[in-house]
Amino acid sequence: MTSQTAQNRILLQTNFPELELYARGKVRDLYNLNGHLLFVATDRISAFDYVLATGIPDKGRVLTQLSLFWFDFLKPVVKNHLVTANVQEYPAALQKYAEQLRGRSMLVNKAQMIDIECVARGYLSGSGWKEYQQTGAVCGIRLPAGLKESDKLPEPIFTPATKALTGHDENISFEEMVKTTGKDLAEKLRDLTLKIYTTAADYAAGKGIIIADTKFEFGNTAQGLVLADEVLTPDSSRFWPADKYQPGKAQESYDKQFVRDYLESIRWNKQPPAPALPEDVANKTGEKYIQAYRVLAGRELPAG
Repeated sequence: MTSQTAQNRILLQTNFPELELYARGKVRDLYNLNGHLLFVATDRISAFDYVLATGIPDKGRVLTQLSLFWFDFLKPVVKNHLVTANVQEYPAALQKYAEQLRGRSMLVNKAQMIDIECVARGYLSGSGWKEYQQTGAVCGIRLPAGLKESDKLPEPIFTPATKALTGHDENISFEEMVKTTGKDLAEKLRDLTLKIYTTAADYAAGKGIIIADTKFEFGNTAQGLVLADEVLTPDSSRFWPADKYQPGKAQESYDKQFVRDYLESIRWNKQPPAPALPEDVANKTGEKYIQAYRVLAGRELPAG
């Protein structure tokens, strides 16, 4: 891929002057549309809590299309906030931006979001592994002694976290979550999170992918509690190729590991400004995202 071709496939920031910007996250730009929200997934990528100067080709399209796949697959389990991802069905004011929006956007119902990240873990990795090494527990859940990094847990666990607009989300215990949401809602979110996770993990296992952990966001709409934001993407989950799984170490994954490895190799001090990425690192990362979509959805990524 040439640099020019890659650049043509990268969207770092949206610009719709006549629309009201509702929020701008590390990856998504959200616009207010009379009771609905327009979610646009850019190709921005963050690492170590900073958005990097370089985008990843097709990343926003992968995040959107994979979320759409899971929203549809999980319909028997949970309602979601999606209205449509068909640009032709968007309001007239958006039609002039059709090419920019196609494949990377969703029109969704506005929801009163619940201020908790609902995390399900089936394997011991990431912050859970670090916490286990220190305390023998994850989010207050005592685990068997002697577990190794990336070990499969006896059963999936629910480990909530507080949402952070900047910096790391902070793991909390279920008891702490209850103080925020109330007992009934906390129990409902826990049970729903684990049900969604096991349903998706069983499906992915049949495709040769281990879903080690994932996080969900929920909100309330007129239709009740719904699954919102992105769902089971390489940004919100750890996807491991099952044929390369070896507990006792960090695993190969369908995510931004190329990016993390590069940033570690140049000894970036993890302070702003965040560095740019070499073209080959950005392209390899993009290929991993597309591969995750291809394997899980069982089809090629739709043309943009």
